[in-house]
Amino acid sequence: MRRLREIPPTAGLPLQAADLLPRRDALTATLATQLGTPPLQLECSGTAALLVALHALKARAPNRSVVVAPAYTCPLVAIAVHRMGLTLRLCDTRPDHWDLDPQALAQACREDTLAILPTHLAGLVADLDAPLEVARASGAFVIEDAAQALGARDGGQSVGLRGDIGFFSLAAGKGLSIYEGGLLVTRDDALREELRATSAAIVPRAAGWELGRSVELLGLAALYRPSLLGLAYGMPLRRALKRGDPVAAVGDDFAPQIPFHRVGRWRRGVGTRAATRLPDFLIANRARALQRVAKLRTLPGITVFDEASGTTGSWPFLLVLMPTAAQADAALAELWTAGLGVSRLFVHALPDYAYLADRVPQASMPYARDFAQRALTISNSAWLDDADFERIHTALGKASA
Repeated sequence: MRRLREIPPTAGLPLQAADLLPRRDALTATLATQLGTPPLQLECSGTAALLVALHALKARAPNRSVVVAPAYTCPLVAIAVHRMGLTLRLCDTRPDHWDLDPQALAQACREDTLAILPTHLAGLVADLDAPLEVARASGAFVIEDAAQALGARDGGQSVGLRGDIGFFSLAAGKGLSIYEGGLLVTRDDALREELRATSAAIVPRAAGWELGRSVELLGLAALYRPSLLGLAYGMPLRRALKRGDPVAAVGDDFAPQIPFHRVGRWRRGVGTRAATRLPDFLIANRARALQRVAKLRTLPGITVFDEASGTTGSWPFLLVLMPTAAQADAALAELWTAGLGVSRLFVHALPDYAYLADRVPQASMPYARDFAQRALTISNSAWLDDADFERIHTALGKASA
């Protein structure tokens, strides 16, 4: 009976029937007002937004060709860098964290470095002090990967504004969603115009892609609820795990080709309506998360990631680090297929995805690998009730004992 009710692994903003009605597009204007940012630029995905950003920066610095990224991040970063014809250089993370290690970062950034990509994971704000300092010293740009952090704030302002460029994702499950979408932001007026011109020049109109995304958005609106999510998420997850394929179970198995097209008027209108509920949604998310983080902290040996001083998270899920890889595996053995929204964020560090072998350099990244083996995520969905959360808490305590 557990599988008849499936909790999503992340807290997405559920769509309402009224959201699907035609309306005027005011998505980027609405979100810029809510977030307090300069004008936002809409692209068809967070990855597409990264491509546009890299293309614009490459035009500014044609002699630079290296992108430095954390070894623990989304595989789509590696795919995007490769598609641009740039070279990916990995940087290890801090011990027991996903932030870029400052010493390793200083060694990785040289005269050939185009951009550094610090990543805001789990809706929590990354440490940007070291990337910004190293970027200034090496002449590189900083692109904030805020794909998971729409609504997070750093020092009172939206993430994405301390670096040269920031980008967000509007993919399914990442808070506000139009099934797939991405947003670019920069505080630099000249660079904002370059991003706009770059997009106008390289992003095609592709009616077939947009029609497909529109159908998928209708499916998201219909199925994104505990009673039906088992069809779209739970059953494929269990099939993948049964055949021993955790990469497919998490959804880390991305195709080499990145969809690249313009977002249609109808999907922009859907996002406009849904965005009116986003501020209250984020407030509720944070209150729920902070309460559950406090409870998880009572478990010995488990690291529970929280907001750094002066920051506010968007909290799509909770991120915890088990004491050992074996204990993480033990917890997942009980919880991953239980329909409770417990999962992994990324199965591997980037060098350990077999299908990325031609795009990711093989390098020793011990802290990123260790983090990947020990990290678990817990849904922050409002549909995860207290009884279900207590079951997760008990299982984590048992696994870590």
